[in-house]
Amino acid sequence: MKTIKHLAVSATLATLALGMTGCSSMSHQDKATAVGAGAGAVIGGALTGGSAAGVVGGAAVGGVVGNQAGKTN
Repeated sequence: MKTIKHLAVSATLATLALGMTGCSSMSHQDKATAVGAGAGAVIGGALTGGSAAGVVGGAAVGGVVGNQAGKTN
């Protein structure tokens, strides 16, 4: 079972990395939001043992943090 979770996390990270190549037209804040959401999903999943609520909650929190960190004044 641990191998399946490891494979799922690896596939998610690979998909995120490939998806980011299509983000060249995004603003800096949009990119920061996407990266924050992706990182938050991975961290939330890791902290909660892969529960869906942990992944979704982590993505939401990470997206907000990334959005705020990516603001330019």
